[in-house]
Amino acid sequence: MPVAPDRSAARHARGPGTLPRSVTAFASVTLAAATGAAVWLLPTETDQWAAPAQAARPDASVSAPVPPPVAEHVQAVDVPDGGGGPSGFVTFVDVVRHPSFDLPRAARRGDVRWFALGHLTAGPDGCTPRWGGRQEQGGNPAAAGLGRLRAAGGDAGLVFGGPVGRELAAACTAPGALTAAYRQAVGAFDAVHIDFEVQDSADHETVRRRAEAIATLQREALTRGRPLAVSFTLPATETGLSPRDQMMLRTTRQAGVRIAAVNLLVPIRPAPPGGSHLRPAASAVRAAQPQIAAGLGEPTATERVALTFVLADPGDLSSADARKVADFAARNRLAWLSARGASPDPEAVRLLGVPPL
Repeated sequence: MPVAPDRSAARHARGPGTLPRSVTAFASVTLAAATGAAVWLLPTETDQWAAPAQAARPDASVSAPVPPPVAEHVQAVDVPDGGGGPSGFVTFVDVVRHPSFDLPRAARRGDVRWFALGHLTAGPDGCTPRWGGRQEQGGNPAAAGLGRLRAAGGDAGLVFGGPVGRELAAACTAPGALTAAYRQAVGAFDAVHIDFEVQDSADHETVRRRAEAIATLQREALTRGRPLAVSFTLPATETGLSPRDQMMLRTTRQAGVRIAAVNLLVPIRPAPPGGSHLRPAASAVRAAQPQIAAGLGEPTATERVALTFVLADPGDLSSADARKVADFAARNRLAWLSARGASPDPEAVRLLGVPPL
């Protein structure tokens, strides 16, 4: 007569090489204690700014946004990294608000050689670029100084879009006319770098239209032996870029655009007690780096991330802050640094523009 196995005994039996339960329990308690001690030994938030940014591991519990499928039938333009784009500290000039800004004089009296001129948006007909959507390109004194700036050894890129008005891709829906509008602006200023301060990432048709026009311009520039560097300026928080901005980068890259850099806009605000007001910027860079790398289809975003502070007051970025930022930029190989809003103190600008050793 068959005998039923003793399942209770089987549950309590240990296989060969299995540790006793008492030993396993002791090891678990020891591991938990060690983990707690390690957490207490992590750097404080004021130390994080000086440390190199690490690529964040994606959270498996959070589903990444799935963009609409895009056929990657366009060959990406082979533009060298940087492709003639900015470096060091870049001074942004709102040529509509400051039409008398003297580019060559600013370059001579400071250590800045790169400028960004904005913002070019759609004029009344929707397909003609205008400064601030109103002023003709050739009618702005600040922008007219670009030739003298280049003669003095500097250069400037053009910034399309921005917070006011409509970006050309949103207003000009005819693909050929849109490409012609961008081409006209690039040709008028002989630009080797253009930036898009995007406000419409959720509009997929606009994103695709702009991407196809940019890809055409880059192919044309390459045939002339004068590569066109393209960057995107996007707001960033301590969690990095928004899902729609990440999707926009991916869609643009899939359309064949070679994106030289992504410029993160990070506001500087007063720090909480015991905290550092630079911490949000460092956290934004850390979070955005793997997101940008994924959007560009590359393993890392080295030298493809730029950082622009949005200042409410010149004192928001002191000389001491600038030294920390310059060191952080060198450690993490950021593409360039810049500021919007209030102009930083000249000494801070000088420190931010010092090339890394």
